Amino acid sequence: MTAELVRGQNHPLSQARLEIRIAAGTPIVAGATLGDEHGRVHGVEWVVHPGTPTLPGLEVSRQAAADHRLAVDLGALPEAVHRVHVLLALPAAGGPVRFGAVPAPFVAVTGLDGTELASYTITGLDAESAVVALELYRRQGAWKVRAVGQGYAGGLAELLTDQGLPQAQQLARDIHEAVARGLARAVPMPPPLTADGDRPRQTATPTPGSDPGSSGAQGAPGAVPPQPQLPTTPQPLSPYGTQPPSTPPPMPPSSGPASGTPQPTSPYGTQGVPQSGYTPGPADTTAQPPTVGGPIDYSHPRRQDTAPPPPPPTAPPAQPGQPARPVAGDATGWSMEERLYNQVWGMFEDLARSTAAYRSAVDFADSRMEKELDAALADPRNRIGGQGDAAREAARAKQAQLVEQARAAYDRDLGQLTAESEVVEPALPLAYARWDNPVWHGYRVPFEAPMAVRLGDLHLPECAELRIPMLVRLPLERGLWIDSGAAGSLDGSFLDSHELHRLALDTAVALAARLLAVHPAGDYTLHVIDPAGSGAQALAPLVWSGVLAAPPALGAAGVTDVLARLTQRVDLVQMAVRGGAADSLPPGLDTSEQLLIVNDFPHGFDDRAVTQLRYLADEGPSVGVHLMMVADREEASGYGPLLDPLWRSLMRLTPVPDDHLADPWVGHAWTYEPALVPPGSQVLQQVLTQVAEARTKYT
Repeated sequence: MTAELVRGQNHPLSQARLEIRIAAGTPIVAGATLGDEHGRVHGVEWVVHPGTPTLPGLEVSRQAAADHRLAVDLGALPEAVHRVHVLLALPAAGGPVRFGAVPAPFVAVTGLDGTELASYTITGLDAESAVVALELYRRQGAWKVRAVGQGYAGGLAELLTDQGLPQAQQLARDIHEAVARGLARAVPMPPPLTADGDRPRQTATPTPGSDPGSSGAQGAPGAVPPQPQLPTTPQPLSPYGTQPPSTPPPMPPSSGPASGTPQPTSPYGTQGVPQSGYTPGPADTTAQPPTVGGPIDYSHPRRQDTAPPPPPPTAPPAQPGQPARPVAGDATGWSMEERLYNQVWGMFEDLARSTAAYRSAVDFADSRMEKELDAALADPRNRIGGQGDAAREAARAKQAQLVEQARAAYDRDLGQLTAESEVVEPALPLAYARWDNPVWHGYRVPFEAPMAVRLGDLHLPECAELRIPMLVRLPLERGLWIDSGAAGSLDGSFLDSHELHRLALDTAVALAARLLAVHPAGDYTLHVIDPAGSGAQALAPLVWSGVLAAPPALGAAGVTDVLARLTQRVDLVQMAVRGGAADSLPPGLDTSEQLLIVNDFPHGFDDRAVTQLRYLADEGPSVGVHLMMVADREEASGYGPLLDPLWRSLMRLTPVPDDHLADPWVGHAWTYEPALVPPGSQVLQQVLTQVAEARTKYT
C-alpha cells in the first residue's frame, strides 16, 4: 500500500533498488546530493545533476523534463553516504521562474516493478525556484524516506550553499549550462494534450465561425499596409547566372477572409480587427457598428455557430484475440491534419515509453543476475566445483528468461506501432509527408498554412526500421542549424568536409523548398546569404526556379545589406506591437514570413554582422523572421564563447544520421535522418516551378 506522505513524515524502505518518479507539468531540473551521517556534502563530486548524471548507486536525467525517473541503488552507494537529497529546480533559460506559477510537483518512490512505496505532493511553494523534495537516509542500517519540501527563493545556488558546498555558485551555473545544452537538443514538445482513451490526444478550440473540418492558419501574417523596399547595395558578379528572380512587389492589403473561413493569427495584429479578444456578454447589448462600406454581419452577437468536430474514423472490428486494426486519424482534432499530427506525436511518445520500459526491464534482469551470482559465490567453497557452476547457469538462465519476456512485450508494442505507421504514413498531408510520398506528385499550391512541418525522421537503435516523422509546429519558434562540421556517420564511415558541406546544403534546400511549398503563395519569402558563392551548385534549384526574393547575397556588402533589411523589419514590427500601432507600419513592408539561409558562416561577417545575426536568431521568430544556418561550429571557434548563445538558440540538424536529439518525456537519444529528395527524382523542381508560377500570379 502506498504511503502518502506530508511534509516531515517518513516511511521505511523495504527495497534497495528504487525509482524516484517526478511529475511536474512543466520542464524542471532533477538532481541529488550525497551527504555523510551529518548531512554534509563533501564536494561537487558528491552532487549528481544533468552535467554529471551518474554516480555509484544513483542516476538522474540528462535534461530538463516534465517527467523524470531517477534510478537509485542504495546498496551500491559508498559506505560514507548516509543521506541522499533529491533536488528539483526550474531551468534558468526561459519559462516559469517560481514554483508558485506551475502545478505542484509530485514525487513517488517506487520499486523496479512500478509498485509505489511512498509519494509526496510538494505544496505551499510560491517564490521558490529550487526545492529539496525528498531525503533518503540511513539509520541503524535501514533506509527510510522523508518528505522535505524545503524551497529556496535564491534558486540552486542558495540550495547548494545551504547544503554546505563552498563552490555552490559555480556549480549552479554549471548545472544551468548543462540544462541549456540539453534543451537545445530536445525535440520541441507540442502543446498540452488532453486524454482520449489510452493515448494523450489534443482537442483544439476552433475560431468562432470557422469550419470544424478545416485547419486554421498557424501564425499567418495579418493584412498590414505595404512599405517600399529599401534600396540595395550593388552586388558583386553572381556565380548563379544572369536569371535572378525578381523581387515580388509588396502584398496588397486584404479585406479579410470570407465568412466561415479560419482567421489567420498575427503576432502584430490585423487592420480593422479588435485585438483584445473582447466578446459582448449577456449584460452588454451594444455591438460594434459595421465598418463603413463593408459587409454587414447579421449573426447574433451571443449565439455560437460552431459545431463539435466530427468523430474520428473508427477501426473495423478485429478478430477475436487480435488487437484492433489501426486507422489513420483516430486522434481527436478539428481537422484530419490535426488528428494526424496528434496521432504521430502519440506514436512518438508510445515508442519512447515502451523503449524505456524495455531498457528498465533489461537493467533489472542484469542487476538481479549480478546479485544472485554475488550471493551464490559469497562462500569460497562454492566458487570452484559443480555447485558454483550450477549457480552461475541458474542465474544466467533466469536473466535470459526475464530479458526474453521483456523483449516479447516490447515486440508486441513494436508490432502495433509498426502497423499504425504503415497506415498513417501514406495518409499524411503534404507538409507531413516524405518526398517520395505520391501526394507530392499531385502538388498544388495550398490556400492555408499547415499547423506543422516535417523536418526528418527519428528512430531508436532497438527498432531502426520504425521511423517516426519529426513534426515541428509552425511558425518555427527556433531557427535551424544544419551542422556541416566533420563527423562520422553511425555506420562508421567518415565523410570529407566538402562532401559533408554539400549534403548540408542539400538538406537546407530541401527544408526551405518544403517550407515554401506548404505555405500559400506570397506567405513565405526566402533570402539567401552565400558570401563566397560556394553554394552555387546546391542552391541552383532555388535560384533558377525563381522562388528567391533576390539573388543570393555575395561578399561582405551583400551580407550587410540583407541583415540590415531584416533587422529593420524586426525593429519596426516590434515597435508596432509594443505601441499597439500595427496600422502605422510603413507602406511597402513585406508582411509575409521571412526565411534567411546563411551559408559559410562566419565568412563575410564582421562583428556588427555577427551581432545582427544573433539579434535575428533571438528576436526574429516572434515577428516572423526565421534563420537557417549551414555552418561548421569549429570554423567560428575564433569568436570563443560569444557565439555559444547563438548555437543554443538554434535547433541542430545533421545532413547524415546522428543520434543527437532527445525526446521530451524520457530523454532517449534518437537518431535523426534528414528529409532529403530521393536521388534522381524531379519532384523538387516540379514543386518549385509551381511555387514560382503561383508567386507570379499572386504579384
